[in-house]
Parts: sequence; structure tokens; C-alpha cells
Amino acid sequence: MNPSIQVLIIGYVWPEPRSSAAGAQMLQLIELCLAQQWAVTFASPAQPGAQRADLSILGVTEQSIALNCSSFDTWVHALQPALVIFDRFMMEEQFGWRVAEQCPQALRVLATADLHSLREARQQQLREWLREGGAATGLLVPSVTPAYLYAFMATLDVTQREIAAIFRSDITLLVSDFEIELLTQYFQVPSFLLAYCPLLPDAPDTAAWRSFAERANFISIGNFLHAPNWDAALLLKEAVWPLIRAQLPAAQLFVYGAYTPQKAVNLHNPAQGFNVMGWAADAFTVMHSARVCLAPLRFGAGIKGKLIDAMLCGTASVTTSIGVEGMGANDPVEMNKPVWSGAVTDSAQAFADAAVQLHENAASWQRAQQQGLLILQQRFDKAVFGAALIERLQQALEHRERNRRNNFIGAMLQHHQHKSTHYMARWIEAKNIEAKNNKGTNVEKSPTVS
Repeated sequence: MNPSIQVLIIGYVWPEPRSSAAGAQMLQLIELCLAQQWAVTFASPAQPGAQRADLSILGVTEQSIALNCSSFDTWVHALQPALVIFDRFMMEEQFGWRVAEQCPQALRVLATADLHSLREARQQQLREWLREGGAATGLLVPSVTPAYLYAFMATLDVTQREIAAIFRSDITLLVSDFEIELLTQYFQVPSFLLAYCPLLPDAPDTAAWRSFAERANFISIGNFLHAPNWDAALLLKEAVWPLIRAQLPAAQLFVYGAYTPQKAVNLHNPAQGFNVMGWAADAFTVMHSARVCLAPLRFGAGIKGKLIDAMLCGTASVTTSIGVEGMGANDPVEMNKPVWSGAVTDSAQAFADAAVQLHENAASWQRAQQQGLLILQQRFDKAVFGAALIERLQQALEHRERNRRNNFIGAMLQHHQHKSTHYMARWIEAKNIEAKNNKGTNVEKSPTVS
């Protein structure tokens, strides 16, 4: 590997590519760096999850790190990475100032996975809409303009934290062009601070696709730790699946998801054709068996990995305007005509009708399959977008000092974060050391509690 490019990735969690789209994207980013012969170290303060990927077999150095501990300073100073990627803004808050102090020449990159503040704002807007009786309209998703969305987001603490992290970073990776537009037009983030980084899947193996006749039934899939996925499963059970079963009484829906909670297990009802299956060891295997993927997402952000997986497996899908955001393509003949690998609707009845049509009509299903290939080619070509991202990172490395001079807001926020976060972290570290030194003293003096 090229020792001149040492990459450090500070992960919010250890990547679980078989459990979430965020985990899959992180692995894709790691592989992209390795393909450049860059040395990669992945560090995280999190405990390893049950489905974590073994990065060491890829040649990645793994390192556990501690929050609010100066041991990180010593370690990262010795490593001296040229490029540091923070996995979500919380990691930039925790470690960004330490990296800036110990490795001032390192390019600081924020990988958002999705805009957390956008997802949070939409979740709160959905709650308000539901309280006001929005579901009675027959719609699944409230209609919100970008201007109203911005006004709502601007009131949230998480938005100010996330936007501050974006300004403090040399470059921020975003999976959705909608989010780039939102940041540049409404939050006034300079475009030179942002880079488009969609999911980068391998090309689909169309030879392995099952035919329409070889498939049956419906699938829904998504990590249940992700709030939009639980909401979608509940919505399927209560509002959408009954409408589908009214037209297809023998139809079966199979709901898969990592970290399945008891509340999701309680939805399992084979008599209604609603089957909660839990974690899928291989999402592609179960996706290949289904005709239609259902994703009635009512809030969220970023790119929906389940819908990309459906296209990679040649499976038609039905989703909402939230689900398709940042993923649609244009018809190659009618350039202004959007296409989707199935159907997009925010109406509960129209959602059910489209699902039934795709499940029962071979011609509609095959057309959706071909449109999925078009979308993968236009929006998620690994060779094209991977090369563009590497070029953008190299440009950011080359023009790092100039860009920092042109980002006065970022420098200002970095200055004040050094003051506030620095001393808060030092205080927490001191308290932790004090507690460790005093461990056992108070226990011996305290009465036994039975």
C-alpha cells in the first residue's frame, strides 16, 4: 500500500453491511480507499455488534478508542493520517477537535450516511400531521415544501449541531442530491464543502435473476433499529397490507430486519399473511424470491438501501416520495420523464393497487425490472461515481489550505468548539479518572444492600 496516504475512519459503530445501508456504504467506502492502495485504519468507541464485518481480512487495521480520553490524542498523533473520515456528525463532535490539534494537516471528511437533522425534522412533522388527523385523508406522507422543511429544521438543536460539523469539516460526503440542494440553497453551505457519494454497489448479476413465474409474494426489509423502518412495518400491518389482502386473499408478506424487537415480533400473523421473519442472513437470497418489495416510508433521509437491493435482484418495488428521494432517473427518450422500478405514491389505496398490479401483471413487473437497471446505471454506477469521489478527495487534499481560508464560518466554529468541547471533554476525563481511583472506597464504607 502507498504509505503516503494513511486513511483513518472513526466509526460511530463497527460496520454491519448485512444489517443496514449505512453499514454497506461504509464498507464500500473502505474498499474504494483500499483500491487506491491507501492504508486504512478503522477505529470506533462502540462495542462490536453481532453482525459486524471482519475488516482485518481486507487488510484494514482495527482499533478500539475511548471517548473523552487523551489516549486518543497520543495514538492519533503517532498515526498522523493524511485523511480522516468521521462516520456521522457525532464522531466529528467527539474527535474532530482532537484530530485538528494533533494532525492539523489531515483532511477532515464527514460521512453523513444521511442528514440526521432532516430525518428528525420529518419524524416530528409526521407526528404533528398524524395528531391533526392527516391519516384520515388516505395519504401516507404529509406534503411539505423545501422552504417549510428548512424553517422546521432550523429550529432543531440537532440541525445546528450537524450543520456546524459540516462547516468544520473540509468536505462532507452526501448520498442524496436532494440533501446537497437543501444544504446549498437553504443553509448556505458552500458547494466546495460538499461531495456527492451515493451507494456504490457491484453491478447486478442478471443471469442469477429468477423469472416472474419463479417468484411469488411480497417482501419488506430493514434494520429495526432505524426508526423509519419500524414505522413502515407498523404502517404495512395496519393500513397497507389489509388493502392488498382484500384484492389478493392468499398473498403473503415476509418482513425481514436485523435487531427485531418484541413489538415487531408481535405483528406476526400467518393467518393474515403477515410474516415477521427477523434477520435475513443474506438479503439478496430472500429478495430474489419475491416479486415485489414494499417500502411505505413516511419519514427518513439519505438513500434507501433496501430499494437498491431490490433493483440489484430484479425485484419490483412500491414506495413513497420519501423512499424514492435522491434515487430516481430519467427516461432516456423522454428526458424529463422520471422512471422508477415499480411505483411511487403517497396514497394508501394507490400504494396497494400498484403492489397488486406489479404482483399480478408480468408485463408491468418486467418493465419495472428494466427501469431498475436504468436507475442503477444512471445513479449508482460504481466505476463512475467511485472515480469521481476519489478525484474530489484528491482535489480537496491539494487545495486544503485555500479551502480552509475560504471557509471562515468553519474556522470560527472550529475555534469555539476547541474552547467548549475541549474543556468539557477534559472535565469528563478528569471525573472518570477520579471515579476510577476511588473505585471500591465507597463500597467498603457502605452497608450491604440485600
